[in-house]
Amino acid sequence: MAVKVKTVFVCNECGYESPKWQGKCPECNEWNTFVEQVKAQPTTAAAKKASANLLTTPGPAQVLNLGEISADEGIRHNTGMTELNRVLGGGIVPGSVVLISGDPGIGKSTLLLQICQQLCMGMRVLYVSGEESMRQLKLRAIRLGVSTENLLISCTTDTLTVIDTIESVKPDMVIIDSIQTMNLSSLSSSTGSVSQVRESTQLFVREAKENDIPIFIVGHVNKDGAIAGPKVLEHMVDTVLYFEGERSLSYRILRAVKNRFGSTNEIGVFEMGEDGLREVENPSLMLLSGRPGMVSGTCVSCVMEGTRPILAEVQALVSKTAFGTPRRMSTGFDYNRTSLMLAVLEKRVGYFFGNIDTYINVVGGLRLDEPAADLPVALALVSNLLDKPIDESIVAFGEIGLAGEIRAVGQAQSRVNEAYRLGFHKIILPHSCAVQIRTAEMPQLDLVGVKSLSQAIHAIK
Repeated sequence: MAVKVKTVFVCNECGYESPKWQGKCPECNEWNTFVEQVKAQPTTAAAKKASANLLTTPGPAQVLNLGEISADEGIRHNTGMTELNRVLGGGIVPGSVVLISGDPGIGKSTLLLQICQQLCMGMRVLYVSGEESMRQLKLRAIRLGVSTENLLISCTTDTLTVIDTIESVKPDMVIIDSIQTMNLSSLSSSTGSVSQVRESTQLFVREAKENDIPIFIVGHVNKDGAIAGPKVLEHMVDTVLYFEGERSLSYRILRAVKNRFGSTNEIGVFEMGEDGLREVENPSLMLLSGRPGMVSGTCVSCVMEGTRPILAEVQALVSKTAFGTPRRMSTGFDYNRTSLMLAVLEKRVGYFFGNIDTYINVVGGLRLDEPAADLPVALALVSNLLDKPIDESIVAFGEIGLAGEIRAVGQAQSRVNEAYRLGFHKIILPHSCAVQIRTAEMPQLDLVGVKSLSQAIHAIK
């Protein structure tokens, strides 16, 4: 009997299926995300066979008492990169599924191939590539200095073939590059579609859990920077890593947005060179290198990325607008937060920005998301407006409220210690944080505790 063909419309964002096209997805509320797919229906005989299989029960699942389950957290595989270990929470957990995503050419495949050199000293790693040939992988491995007998290469795009290869080879770790190239022949949809990505990932997750094999999966991103495919893809895996950075710049930031085995606030900093990615053990020195001296509109901030304090330079530029509406631009700092800072400076302190173009930039491609970056941004704006440079030895951090007050921020002691270690001896911080700082081992430290934005501005004059 011929196979009946049914047409369905599937949302590219969440995988919601609809019998007809819709402009807005009722599940994720995204517009123009429905694509038409042909869904094959089973024959009558196949349907009867499937119904018969449903009547046979596979038996009860394994059940253990909570006290009988091992909870040894010391079993983690060292990747050979301290920055990657920090982001993963200490290393690779056996049986975990890690999704790493980023812009094309950012360094995802390079990073995974580099860690194979260290991992293959005591493990057998299977690298499955659906985008490159074996010769291309060999040439890249030579360039990166990867040479080991325990690295197995396979170039295939069939998901079931990969599963069979894992069962026969029995590697200690698997790398899938990339999930958008994997496909199941039983599905009629094209490679990279929502159903192909979802079902292929489900098979890899099951393989990892059943055989206790860690699996790294490379994922593409769409034009908005989100991981391509259904949103459920991020829920299925254990860890989601984002590789950030501009391809025109050499520095890369690896950030964990989901981690079942560690913190999601840690970041790893790398530098892309001719021989691959190199770790940046002191990101503060990297971000502050090349800082201009005695130039208005720059201020050093100290922000926390997980447990690590990082010093970053905030730059501000103000100029008279040539149009009726002033222009506002912000790179590395929230645009809405910039508008809030300008409003507070006008209302509470008296600095007028209504007919002035404003530009904010965080040097090095770092993004300052925490409220502690409010104070350095405001000081940089005032500095450039008055054309008065801020002293090079000053570091500022603190949250600004709508009343112009400076609110306390967390981990102030770690921020002060890092700033002092790098040679910054004058620190402007919230008054409530300044009274708690231990300064016994920092004799040259000058703490300036401020309660309002006007006091902070007076401290830089």
